Amino acid sequence: MSTPETSRFVRLHVELVVEVDDENALTKAALGRMAEDSEIPGDERAHAESTVTHNTAEALAYLVDPFDLVADVPGVELAQASWSSEHIDYDPDSPDWDLDEDDGASDDASDGHAVTG
Repeated sequence: MSTPETSRFVRLHVELVVEVDDENALTKAALGRMAEDSEIPGDERAHAESTVTHNTAEALAYLVDPFDLVADVPGVELAQASWSSEHIDYDPDSPDWDLDEDDGASDDASDGHAVTG
């Protein structure tokens, strides 16, 4: 519950690592979403289409919407969101990728859940 000393705002950190096994399907989906988006100005559309066509990380970022993560959570309204994507070298056996490792977060933080596939 909230007390006068506690902010109503919570920063939720989520880190996902996904494997793209069909770059063409991802690119096609991003281009399809852009085609349906009437709010993209023409000059920006051409640049965005070029970007997602040549960079799968950008195509994925175009399709991911942080609002979708909290849209159905009762009592929560998204106040601000930002996200990015990048190509990475990933080794699931490396200790550098241990999602259960303590990251130095404050004691007020809730334990996260790691989902791996």
